[in-house]
Amino acid sequence: MPSPPPRPFVLLNMAMSADGKIATANRRIETFGSSLDHAHLLDLRATADAVICGARTAGQKGITLDPGGAQFQRRRLRRGLEEFHYRVVVSGSASLDPDADLFRCGKGPSIVLVSRSAPPRRIRNLRQAANEVRAFGNTEVDLREALRWLRREHGIRRLVCEGGPELNDALLRAHLIDEIHLTWCPKVVGGQDALTWVEGTGLQRLADAHLVTLQRRRQAGHESFLVFRVSNALR
Repeated sequence: MPSPPPRPFVLLNMAMSADGKIATANRRIETFGSSLDHAHLLDLRATADAVICGARTAGQKGITLDPGGAQFQRRRLRRGLEEFHYRVVVSGSASLDPDADLFRCGKGPSIVLVSRSAPPRRIRNLRQAANEVRAFGNTEVDLREALRWLRREHGIRRLVCEGGPELNDALLRAHLIDEIHLTWCPKVVGGQDALTWVEGTGLQRLADAHLVTLQRRRQAGHESFLVFRVSNALR
């Protein structure tokens, strides 16, 4: 039996509080990281063919997923990459606003991944805003199929995921995350309703937990930049 087509190498990047939160108790997502953390984010984007996030993240005001300016575009060109990376959004129900800043203000090709059960009217509206809209899976986006399509049809070999927490969970449960970059910020938020960097369905048994190995650690100011390799990722 032939092996399945390859998928991109996927790395996840998130900044979190010392207790693992990415939002306060009112579930308002905040920027925990410093300017160094933001530069780290842009550095990672400059190494990738594409950036992916969920619809809630992509729909926020000011979110464009752009490279970050001319210096990062030049870095991309020096690496032999396209000047602008693909900007990919997972929106199973096609609920992403076609008037989001991502489409109105962003640069670079945009792709929206939806499920086959998404309302046709929403899909038509998104096709007016995005460069491409593709359906994978019946009731939710089949991420394995979608990532293989991104590699096959668009040559995406390296993909940076920037959340949100439900997409992080879905990618982890599908064993599609190869590397995790976490910025540990010296703040404690608390609150049982405060979002962590992985939410969604989660796992029912500790025996099924995702195993990670610390690869690198860098201290910069009061922040720690941690890189983990995920041992049960499936190629």
